[in-house]
This record gives sequence, structure tokens and C-alpha cells, in this order.
Amino acid sequence: MIRLKLISLLFFLPLLTYSQLITTDIFTVQYDQEKEQPVWVEYTVQCPKGDASRQGMDFYKDKKIHTSDNDDYKNNIWDKGHLAPAASFNCDKETLYKTFTYLNSALQHQGLNRGVWKELEGFERDLANFYEVKVKVEVYFSQEKVPGGATIPSGFRKIITFGGNQYIFAFPNEDTKGTKWIDYLIK
Repeated sequence: MIRLKLISLLFFLPLLTYSQLITTDIFTVQYDQEKEQPVWVEYTVQCPKGDASRQGMDFYKDKKIHTSDNDDYKNNIWDKGHLAPAASFNCDKETLYKTFTYLNSALQHQGLNRGVWKELEGFERDLANFYEVKVKVEVYFSQEKVPGGATIPSGFRKIITFGGNQYIFAFPNEDTKGTKWIDYLIK
């Protein structure tokens, strides 16, 4: 009897989560609708030398997935941090726009997003001039939420794979002013 209850519980367990795997034509994301944040995102750098303009673009919601929204990012230190970076997909306006979904946006401290995180994204694009560059970003969470309801990530782990090499970085979700992206290399 206990075994049957356990099997029943395991069968329905996937129904109890709000996490969903979504594959787009430029990235794959595991999105947690309860946290209103991505759990991880994978992508391959497509346009290391693209120059499409971001002008007039803003983040948009997916109609089928409960995501964060503009209210979660208002009047606070959190940027709408692209996990699959816009600059890696700016081949043309259409491809660039696909990165502006809230499925690809994490509450990222502005000091991290505009600092060492941005610099590391530049390094990825530099590598993509010579190699196929695959990246996975994993998101870690605290219990803290913004007033809009989204859970604030406590940190990010970025795994960059190219030419038989793999670099792993771990970043706290805080201001990283005065540091370099290489300081966060863990392997």
C-alpha cells in the first residue's frame, strides 16, 4: 500500500511544479513560473560581429508562460539581465528581438550585469570568431522576492565550451565593481 502511494506521488510530482523546458530557435530555457525566473539557459553564440540596433526594443511576455514583468524591475537595483545575450544574437533585428523575452531575463544586479558579466559576454563573442561557442547559464536562488513577486537569484554559474575546452565561472548576484571576470573562474 505504501509503495503504491509512493508510485502515485512520483507519477503526479511533475504536475506539482511550475518549471517548464522551452526550446526556441536561438536558446533553450528551463523556466520556473513560480519563481518567475529562468533556472538555466543554453545557447550557442551566433553573431560575434553583429551590429543590429536595439533601438525601440523592450522585453515582452510569453502568452503561455507566467513570467516576471516590468514591475519586477521597477525602482530597484535589478537589471533585466539577458542570459542569452542580445549582443550574441544581433545578426539582424528579428533575431535580436527574440532575446528580449522575459523567458531570457533574470533579476541581475546592475553592477554585475553592466560590469564583469558584460565583459565575459564580450570574451564569448571574441572566442566565437574562431570556435563554436556553447554556453550554459545556471541560476541559483535565495528566498528573497521583489515586491512584484519574482524571486531574486543569489548567483549565476556560467559554463563556456569551445574547441575542446571548458571554463566554468561562478558569480554572486551583487555589485562586482573593482573585479575582473577572470576572478570568477572556478575551473
